Amino acid sequence: MTLQELEQGQAASLAEIAAAQDAATIEQLRVKYVGRNGSIPALIKGMKDVPKEERPAFGKAVQAWKAAVEEALAGKSAAPAAGASSTLDATLPGRWFEPGVEHPLSRVIEETARIFGHLGFTVADGPDIENRFNNFTALNTPPHHPSQDRRDTFWLETPAFKGEKGTPEDLLLRTQTSPVQIRTMMANKPPVRVICPGRTYRRDTTDATHSANFHQIEGLYCDTKPVSLADLKSVLAYFAKEMMGDSVTVRFRPHFFPFTEPSVEVDFSCHVCKGKGCNVCKQSGWIEVAGAGMVDPRVFKFVGWDPETVSGYAFGFGVERIAMIKYGIPDIRWLYENDVRFLNQLA
Repeated sequence: MTLQELEQGQAASLAEIAAAQDAATIEQLRVKYVGRNGSIPALIKGMKDVPKEERPAFGKAVQAWKAAVEEALAGKSAAPAAGASSTLDATLPGRWFEPGVEHPLSRVIEETARIFGHLGFTVADGPDIENRFNNFTALNTPPHHPSQDRRDTFWLETPAFKGEKGTPEDLLLRTQTSPVQIRTMMANKPPVRVICPGRTYRRDTTDATHSANFHQIEGLYCDTKPVSLADLKSVLAYFAKEMMGDSVTVRFRPHFFPFTEPSVEVDFSCHVCKGKGCNVCKQSGWIEVAGAGMVDPRVFKFVGWDPETVSGYAFGFGVERIAMIKYGIPDIRWLYENDVRFLNQLA
């Protein structure tokens, strides 16, 4: 085939493609010209029979023909067939896919981890199903304490897991995230500096401020170096300002917890009325947020640490309480109803 014949063949093939009216015809032309056994691949294979001096020009012309046919086929395939109706209506408004909103509980947990991360705390985790030793005994909670009553705690009755009464095999849904602190201390040597966020369970009647299923974040710092209540107060004051704003102040009230001595209740000044008194803080100007204190020496004995050489503090607060205060949420049930309208308000 001469160069002139190649030019004629290219023009004819492009005319055929331009005249094609349906996808089937376009596919037939593709197979005819550039398919495995098409006319253009056949010419490429037969270039060995072309005189040596003509071969460069011949090969260039064949490649140009192939490129022109492929471009024409691609353009024809992209365009809708003549007389065919398009499913695209360019006059319709576009569909807006609204981005998701982070849940306020997740937001508080992540923000808390970030704040305490700046102070060197790492995040520790543990199972929701705990044993009596980790949840009560190691935390210096006596057997007669009301929290161990079946009216307050979800005990598991599965025979396969039920152990002898009073042994570590008694299983329950953890009532606090403090067992994670026990597990951390038993698995490590001081210093230990962790926060423990997680889901907890208690037999509470659900109302605007209570739920049988809620979240806690507890913190623990223990060291062979002296640790004081002043260290605890400075850490919680820093957290309050980082989480709630510079205007928030903190106060500490004497209290009692089995696993800390001395123990304190921690209040934040009301961020709504700035401490003047309102319905949110019940006219007191303060909102109870957390419990804290110095780790009781008997807890160190339970985990195998020497209370003569180790000291530390612990604290814990409800995630829901922080979220309700921070975002002005009046009812804890709103956090669990999966109402997109509520979540969108926090976007």
